[in-house]
Amino acid sequence: MAIRTPLLIAAAILVIGGLFAMVLPEYYLRLLNLSAIAAVAVIGLNFAFGYAGLISLGHAAFVGMGSYRLAILTTTCGWSPWLAAPAAIVATAVLAALIGYPLLRLRGHYLALATLGLNVSFYIVTSNWIALTGGTNGIARIPELTIGPLAFSGEHRFLCLALVVLAAVAVASAMLHASRHGREMMAVRDDEIASEMIGIDTTRVKITAFVLSALCAAIAGCLFALHVRFVSPEDFSYAHSITYLAMLIVGGEGTIIGAILGAVLLTFLPEWLRFLGTAYLFFFGVLMLCILVFLPTGLVGLGRRLRRRPRKTASSATIRASEATP
Repeated sequence: MAIRTPLLIAAAILVIGGLFAMVLPEYYLRLLNLSAIAAVAVIGLNFAFGYAGLISLGHAAFVGMGSYRLAILTTTCGWSPWLAAPAAIVATAVLAALIGYPLLRLRGHYLALATLGLNVSFYIVTSNWIALTGGTNGIARIPELTIGPLAFSGEHRFLCLALVVLAAVAVASAMLHASRHGREMMAVRDDEIASEMIGIDTTRVKITAFVLSALCAAIAGCLFALHVRFVSPEDFSYAHSITYLAMLIVGGEGTIIGAILGAVLLTFLPEWLRFLGTAYLFFFGVLMLCILVFLPTGLVGLGRRLRRRPRKTASSATIRASEATP
């Protein structure tokens, strides 16, 4: 694949995010930061679910692992965030590889239940290991990320960091999608038995997708900890894993643009529908049902349909005109 497409994706993220940063008030900038962080996590989930077809309901646990490791290293051990973040990301990826080898022997709903159990276990551990994680009180006073005298403390400054990281992750995902490894993942997703017959090491492919998914989740977790500067078990419950999956389905699984659109939409949607109160959950459930039934390919699929319709209309008009010509 030409390098032009990933660069266009990165440029679009930076330009559109920068334009929104100039017009949005402070509160909506905070939501935009949270949506950018969620988009990084959802792109990671896209590696496992969208590319390799692995149903994961424990994605929030890996986000939490990145957040908690950075929080512990910076507050308890006194590390700089610049050292703590890479250490947290690598440690999470290594743990995902160790967990993934036995876990990925399962398939379908068995794998989904196993990853859900992983998320529940993470929540229980972080809630009860008070000496290390602070229990339900969480960990506060996480230091800011700084470059010399410049601190990424305000919403505007942090948005610059979040957009750059999101653009880098999106470029890496686009390049992987077009590479041999990406094609192997999609082959395993479409037909695992046929992939094995043509010589693809399906175990290696699935573990790679799982580790890449956890790595992106850890990056999002580090961004979350540096942005909010507080972590607690409630931020990484299984409900958040379901939300990440919903973001990917709403936007369009298997696509980078869909992952970003879904993350932004479902981050802002509760604010837009605040007037509904608790009825928002009912609306959200109906929305998900409608998307699954009428838009199985998400918002990206809807965009593709709208682009194809004028072409079909033009081609049919051309055919009628040619038929009418004597």
